[in-house]
Parts: sequence; structure tokens; C-alpha cells
Amino acid sequence: GSLLIASVYPISLGLLKTPGQMGADIVTGEGQSLGLPLSFGGPYLGFMATRKKYMRKTPGRIAGQTLDKNGQPSFVLTLQAREQHIRREKAMSNICTNQGLCALTATVYMSLLGKAGFGQVAQLCADKAWYAQRRLLEIPGVKLTFPTRWYFNEFVLDLPNHADRVVRRLLQESVAAGFPLVRYYPKMENALMVAITEKRTKKEIDMFAHVLEASL
Repeated sequence: GSLLIASVYPISLGLLKTPGQMGADIVTGEGQSLGLPLSFGGPYLGFMATRKKYMRKTPGRIAGQTLDKNGQPSFVLTLQAREQHIRREKAMSNICTNQGLCALTATVYMSLLGKAGFGQVAQLCADKAWYAQRRLLEIPGVKLTFPTRWYFNEFVLDLPNHADRVVRRLLQESVAAGFPLVRYYPKMENALMVAITEKRTKKEIDMFAHVLEASL
């Protein structure tokens, strides 16, 4: 009687099987990577999908695919919980202007990429992350924290020095090195999470490796 809920990084789905194909009943995720700038922390959007039989139990609004008068595929608002209008004090959800604009941005981004382009972005992320990992592991004393784990475009390095100090040092050189996991996991003082996207170039990755090695 239990349900399988998957939290996904949307760009990775350009290469991987969909959560539905892997048996998930409910899927959630962060949509910032769908064409939205970082903007100092927001606004972003989240997304949620579910199997049809659970659809009416979800809060908010649901857009469905249909055909317009010319027979072209289009999307319309097919289900809207009216709680936002008639039970505002008890409403489980709300969609504000910022979220609407973010959703529009993500829709335009995905429409411009198309299925093939989405897959190409995913492949670039994976390939560049693989190159970055190989390049960074050439630095003396740098190892993988989880050497047997699969990854898409993020991996964790075990540095010979305290990761938080290294990150702060590199910020002085305008280099965002990654996220020191000690901020959430006190015992992982030397762990640095690195994320590589399709926007990073080989020159930038090599430069990052150079300044990281110099800071250790």
C-alpha cells in the first residue's frame, strides 16, 4: 500500500529513464536548472507530477495537453482547486506571480530546446562533470569522498585541507569552488561538493583545477 516518491534533477532526465518508467507514483523536483538564473537565491519554482489516479488529490492547478482549433498540441488549465478562491484561510496551496513567471520561463526554455536539445544539455553536463572530476583528481591529496557512487553532474571531493577555508580563500579570487558539506555535516570537514553544468568550458575547468591546487 505504500507509494514510491522520487525527487529528481530535471536535466538528468534527458539521459535517464523517467521516474514513471522506474515505477514512481509521485515525482517532485527543483526547476531552477530549467532556464532560470540563480538571482541570489530566487525566485525559483518546484514541480510535482503524479499518476492519473492520484491527480485529484494534489493541491494547486493542473495543466493538461489538448488540441487547439487548428489541431495543434496545446496546454490548458484542466483542473483547479477552487480553495484558493473560496477557502483562502484553509487553502493548501497558492500560486503567486513570481512562480507564474518562473513557470513561463521554464516552459519557453524547454520549448526552445526540444527533446533532442534537452538530451544534448544533459550529455554536456555529464561529460563535463566527468572531465572535471578526472582533472581535479590529478591534484595531489585530492580524492573522491564516495568513490563507488554513480553521479550525474555533482560529486564530492575529499580535500587535504578544511573545505570551508578553501572555498572562502577562492572566493577572494572570484572563484565559486563548490559547497563545503561541513556546513550541514560537521564530521565532513574536508568534503567539497562540486557541480558542473553545460555552461562551464574546458578552459574554466582547467583554471578551477589550477587555482584549487594552488590554494591547498
